[in-house]
Amino acid sequence: MFLAIIQRLWQMLFVMFGISVLVFLIFFATPGADPASRIAGRGASAEILEAVRKSFGLDQPIYVQYFTMMKKIFITGDLTSFVNRGWKVVPAVLDTIPVTISLVMGAAILWVVFSMIIGTVAAATKDSWLDRSLMILGLIGISMPVFWLGEVMNLVTQSRFHDTWMFSWVPPLGYKNFIDGPKAWFLTLVIPWITLAILYIGLYGRVLRANLIEAMQEDYVRTARAKGLSETRILLRHALRTSLISFVTLFGLDFGALVGGSALLTEVVFNLHGIGKLTYDALLNLDLPIIMTTVIFASFFVVMANAVVDVLYIILDPRVRKA
Repeated sequence: MFLAIIQRLWQMLFVMFGISVLVFLIFFATPGADPASRIAGRGASAEILEAVRKSFGLDQPIYVQYFTMMKKIFITGDLTSFVNRGWKVVPAVLDTIPVTISLVMGAAILWVVFSMIIGTVAAATKDSWLDRSLMILGLIGISMPVFWLGEVMNLVTQSRFHDTWMFSWVPPLGYKNFIDGPKAWFLTLVIPWITLAILYIGLYGRVLRANLIEAMQEDYVRTARAKGLSETRILLRHALRTSLISFVTLFGLDFGALVGGSALLTEVVFNLHGIGKLTYDALLNLDLPIIMTTVIFASFFVVMANAVVDVLYIILDPRVRKA
């Protein structure tokens, strides 16, 4: 087990190294992609371009530029923005991490809990009116774009009904640090949590229902029935455990991607300055150091999430453990 974990960590480092090299080459070594011309602006003279290359170290060999940038990101932490000189990238990224993690973790708790309830109840009442109603609600949740739902939530909670008893507790848009006040932190994130979770509740609930129905037809379930176990116990103790494998796979991919910046639309709608918003602003300005740092950050969380999923496979499925 220990050797397997070490091997997985080595694979993670190798993947992250490959991603960093690939992203660096895309922005710095692609034919026609000259960072100096982007920094200097249109119509810059050859002298200005040469001065910019020297100032930013772009006149060095490509491998020197790569290792210099990686050193500034991971060791010294003094990588600066190409657009705003003197603005250090790593502290800026680290400041956005608590915002995005707070948003995604809260939403993840909601969608995992409610999707498991919906999927299990729908599978237990297969083809009933309750099953159909839950699946219709799930389909509606999947069909609503996050940015549209977020604007509707803001319209209801911040404008139309903000002065009523129902939503008078909703604070203005923005983010409050947990250390400054847990209550204020919680209240500013409740509506964004719900908005982000609704899509995944519908998706995960439908996936879990399908897996449970399929699992209830397996041989080990028939054996459990032959032993006299109740349908409820078979569903919760046997079928649910193996059905969670694909559920966990989806969760690992989605959670890693959201923490890495895929929660951008939710952050923009609710004025949360997270990693997604930072990446979006950097892309508008083509601020390459910020883009590099945020992409590496995103890849770290995606790879980490997949590593956790591999461990959960072993816990959920004894067959994987034996292999």
